[in-house]
Order: sequence, then C-alpha cells, then structure tokens
Amino acid sequence: MVQIKWLASAKEDLKSIYEYIALDSPKYGRFQVLKIQQRTEQLKSHPNLGKMVPELDDPSVREIVEGHYRIIYKIKSNSEIIILFVHHGARNFNKRTNI
Repeated sequence: MVQIKWLASAKEDLKSIYEYIALDSPKYGRFQVLKIQQRTEQLKSHPNLGKMVPELDDPSVREIVEGHYRIIYKIKSNSEIIILFVHHGARNFNKRTNI
C-alpha cells in the first residue's frame, strides 16, 4: 500500500479552503476538507487513479478532482505519493506550477 505525504503548502491549502468556506458555514467548511482528504485516501490503493495534469509535461504529476478542487500529487515511487497542492478549478493554475 502506498504512503501519502502532504507538503506543508498543501496542508495550508486545506486550511485556506476551510477558512474561506467557514465564513459562511463552518460545518460545510469541515465537510469539504474531509471530502478532499477522503478522496486522497483512494490513492493508497490506486496511485494512478488520477490523470496527468494537462498544464505540465510530467507523467509523475497527476490530479484527482473533488468537487471544484483539483488535488495535484506526485508519484515519487511505488510506495510514496506526495500531495503537492489543492487548487480551486476556477483559479489560474499557471501561478501554481513551480513544482
């Protein structure tokens, strides 16, 4: 089974998502973050679940989608995945491509 590690910046993305949604509904903010976390858990048994990120030319960097959020991850090895960042689909992706 694959181990999933979150970069500090990806954890900060989750915090920002929660804080933004929580302005209207703390309950829904927690729910959205939980859904994103649960979605990443699927990578433990299916690391290639996501598709290649179209903006990048790196087959090891992939994405899965949960709601409006793109969860960008890198397959480091057969036993390790790194969550790079969580990105809202409506925002400009090119500002985040310093991978």
